[in-house]
Amino acid sequence: MKLEVCGVSKTFQTRRGQTPALRDISFSVGAGEFVCLLGPSGCGKSTLLSVIAGLERPDSGEVRMDGRPIAGPGRDRVVIFQEAALFPWLNVRDNVAFGLAATGLPRAARYERAERYLRLVRLQGFHHAFVHELSGGMKQRVALARALALEPQVLLMDEPFGALDAQTRDMFHGELQEIWAQTGNTILFVTHNVREALVLGDRVLLFSARPGRIKREFRCDLPRPRHIEDHALVDAAREVLADLRSEVLAAAAQEEGAG
Repeated sequence: MKLEVCGVSKTFQTRRGQTPALRDISFSVGAGEFVCLLGPSGCGKSTLLSVIAGLERPDSGEVRMDGRPIAGPGRDRVVIFQEAALFPWLNVRDNVAFGLAATGLPRAARYERAERYLRLVRLQGFHHAFVHELSGGMKQRVALARALALEPQVLLMDEPFGALDAQTRDMFHGELQEIWAQTGNTILFVTHNVREALVLGDRVLLFSARPGRIKREFRCDLPRPRHIEDHALVDAAREVLADLRSEVLAAAAQEEGAG
């Protein structure tokens, strides 16, 4: 297995006291698999991604990659967030090449790799553009190219399309499936959108309301490429949505009780 999450629990100290975020999370992900983490806001999906990235340490349990415990961040795992977090003083190509400086690649090789991945995300011809000249969708393409340029084994994607309009997001669904097919990356993708999870994922892990636990696993065997309006996908989404709705209501009740 590429990733193994073994009994991970995590609690944060907040103004309200001890707040459990994750409780006894266990699952595995095969090499080249696309797994979506689905659940209501505040259920610990992003916290789990941070633990896998090595940015947070669990209170108990561990995450293993290729059989070895993850002890901290590494270039074999790259996180893509909802906000592109690009450097406004650098052009597109320099943004994509930025992380490669630490790898020891010569400048010419860094630029060649950056331009290769810019072509993959369909931004050829924009390598001299600056961030303020780009649309939201183009910025996220640059962020994706920057992550892919590091050639990680695992992509950790935290609601990367959440800030985009519906039309741009639907376009990204198709493009990400193509990129995944070409690169063979293992992908963990956090979302709260049922159809998005089923469009992209080989498997969907449904999280409960806080503290996050894996309530149910759904396997999606629909042929690719998938589209969010496919009839078979819409039918599959009904079953997932029924389970998700109960967790969303539970999360809302938690917030009301905390208030």
